[in-house]
Amino acid sequence: MSKNLARVVAALQAAGVDAVPLEMPGETRTAVQAAAAAGCALDQIVKSILFKGEASGRLYLFLTAGGNQVDAGLAAALAGEPMGRADADEVRRVTGFAIGGVSPVGHLTPLPVWFDPRLLEFAVIWGAAGTPRHIFPIAPAELLRITGATVAGFVG
Repeated sequence: MSKNLARVVAALQAAGVDAVPLEMPGETRTAVQAAAAAGCALDQIVKSILFKGEASGRLYLFLTAGGNQVDAGLAAALAGEPMGRADADEVRRVTGFAIGGVSPVGHLTPLPVWFDPRLLEFAVIWGAAGTPRHIFPIAPAELLRITGATVAGFVG
């Protein structure tokens, strides 16, 4: 088991969540790939989108439904500062994950997190498990609880 996958499993177990990551036969780097692999609707995939505060340099995590796009203006209003996309090196340094496998849990550094209300419309959603081939099923309320996220509108 890779160290990234192990970190996700440990985070889920520490939070008391009985979710088991599954290895898919193909890549799950994109929401479309993950939905096809899981056999679910695109919006049941949790995308972990990171933005960087232009003033603070801090990273902010937005957990959004697979078919949605984060609106940078709405995200900036929530964070209280203008933001741009975080680059791949920053994402890896702060979360421990490469883009395309960023899990909503198990980050190296705690982050402020916002949660797309669209995700709450499903019984089960799927998050990346730290690799480009692993995803895990979880109830949206459980993911909201264990991430400490704030439900907010940030999609355009």
